[in-house]
Order: sequence, then structure tokens, then C-alpha cells
Amino acid sequence: MADQDFEAPLAELQKQLDELARFPGDPVRSREAARVKKQLDQKRREVYAALTPWQKTQVARHPSRPYTLDYVGALCTDWVEIHGDRLFGDDPALVCGLARFRGEPVVVVGHQKGRDTKQKIRRNFGMPKPEGYRKALRAMQMAEKFGRPILSFVDTPGAYPGLDAEERGQAEAIARNLREMARLTVPILVTVTGEGGSGGALAVAVGDRVNMLEHSVYSVISPEGCASILWRDAGRAEDAATAMKITGRDLLSFGVVDEVVPEPPGGAHADPEALYDALGRLLERQLAELRKLSPDALIEARYQKFRKMGQLGREFLDRAV
Repeated sequence: MADQDFEAPLAELQKQLDELARFPGDPVRSREAARVKKQLDQKRREVYAALTPWQKTQVARHPSRPYTLDYVGALCTDWVEIHGDRLFGDDPALVCGLARFRGEPVVVVGHQKGRDTKQKIRRNFGMPKPEGYRKALRAMQMAEKFGRPILSFVDTPGAYPGLDAEERGQAEAIARNLREMARLTVPILVTVTGEGGSGGALAVAVGDRVNMLEHSVYSVISPEGCASILWRDAGRAEDAATAMKITGRDLLSFGVVDEVVPEPPGGAHADPEALYDALGRLLERQLAELRKLSPDALIEARYQKFRKMGQLGREFLDRAV
């Protein structure tokens, strides 16, 4: 992927640093490299601290960002992936499996995009079909049966809108997941790691705690789709991204998400290990909090959490009118 426009101020500094790195044994150049690196780090912090919603959308879509299997490899042990929905087939766009997080047995579900063209096609660009959501539900019902908490990682443009997906009941599969997740008796921790697009995201995001990475986005539709509907012009996606309030800071203020996880300067892909450490500590703390609740209290708190979002929507509409 080409550098984003907002990264242009960083390009020259990075070029200087790369040139200096060619002479590792030269003490003069080594001191200069240290100076340039310090300047680059400072500039990167400044740039990423002032990103607009549209720029955050671009970062959220960066192909080098960690995906679900990256988080599994960094945060979990004893990973065993499960396949298929026992109705139609397997969907590589949604991965599910059993693992241990901090030594505790858990079930993991999450969207998986591809890195190269071959992987992207196989993973359908992270857009699940009905069998993906039904596989996720099968995994979550397994978690219910054996008392395992659920870790969900959300990163999708949305559910696949193709004819074959519609023929196999895309809307029903999503709706059923919403209903079933609302009444599971085990803790559900959701993290939006990149794009949280529409019902395709929400179908695995009905959680007791919903987190967002700092440069992720979460919305009912993509900025391009919103602009196409409102203004008949997808080129106004930047305006739509601002109007839609899709960033973690906005959604935290609305009560839609519970916590925003800071990302390293340059985004999650710039220093994945630092992000894994921060997210792991957050999930561990949240899981300990939820473990104190009885199953009935867990379900009631989850119900009230999402019920309040509907109230917020009504109040917003009332003000708009």
C-alpha cells in the first residue's frame, strides 16, 4: 500500500534514516541516525495524534495491521481452529477456535482478511457469508456448554452482499447471532481491531465489554457507502466519515464502546508487540471483572447495555428533529 497522504511529512525523515542505516559502523552516521529517529518518532506521534475520522479509516484498513490470527498467536496458547457450520460449509473469512488466554480456556471468534491477493480472495476480503456466522454461533454455543469466555475480534467491511450469501440466508444468520449472543451466560469480550462494518461486524460483537483500538472505526455503513446514499457521490467519503462519528473517541462518548485501546505511534502495524501487551492487559482485567457476575447478572447487564444504546439513538433523533 502506498503511503497515506497524511504520512507525507514522515516520508523524507524515513528516507534519511534508511540511508543512514546503510553505514552501521560509522559513529558519525550512527549519531545522526539516532537524531533523525528521535525526530521521526516525535513527528509520527504528532501526526497520528491529529488524525481525522477519514484518516483513521485509512489506517484501520491498512493491510499490515494485525488480524485475528495474529492476536491469537500473540495472546493465546493451545490454539485449535474449528471449521464448518455443519449446514453448508466452512467460511475462511471468519475464524473460530479453542485456546487458552492467560492460562484460562476460551473460545475465539474473529474476522480474518488476507495479506496478498491469493489470501484476500480465499478470505473473501474479510466479508463473511452465512456459513461464517453460523460457524461462529456453533463455536459460541460450545463456549456456553463448557463455560468458556468468548474473545471476539472484529475487522470487516461488512457481511458479504452477494447473491449466493443472500440465497443461503445472510440476514437470518446475522439476526440469529444477535439474539443468541444476547443470552449467552459466559463473558463476551469484543475488540474492534480495524473496520467494524454494519451487521457483519455486530453479528459477533454483542459483548459485555466492547473495545476499540485507537485507530479503528465502527459504523453502520462505510463512509463511501454513506456518501453514495446521501450525496450520490462516493468521493465525499471524507465528509461522511466526519458526520457519522465512527471513531473510538466519538463512540466512547456515546456509550457504544467501553474502552479505547491506545495504539503505538504509526498505528498498530508499526509496533504490534506494544499493542498486544496493552490489549492483553485490558482483556485480562475485563475478564476478571466479568467473572464476578452470576450468569443472570451477566445477561441482565448485557441487555441493559445495549438497551441504553437504543435510548441514546432516540434522544439523538429527537434533538435532530
